[in-house]
Amino acid sequence: MGSQNGHTTVVYTDGACSGNPGPGGWAWAVPDGPYASGAEAHTTNQRMELTAALEAARALPGPLRIASDST
Repeated sequence: MGSQNGHTTVVYTDGACSGNPGPGGWAWAVPDGPYASGAEAHTTNQRMELTAALEAARALPGPLRIASDST
């Protein structure tokens, strides 16, 4: 988990929303490692995409490479 031996941790993130705005959720995961997710009753797709990346950065130590499908 995190940075080990000077390596960068790769974390995958995603966020989605049903309607825009509407109920939404976010998640991040490190392959074979930690993960987290959450939801909000009234939000936007972009907010959930950014929340996933932000929560990963808050939770994981060391250098990160965040992989997201969001542009």
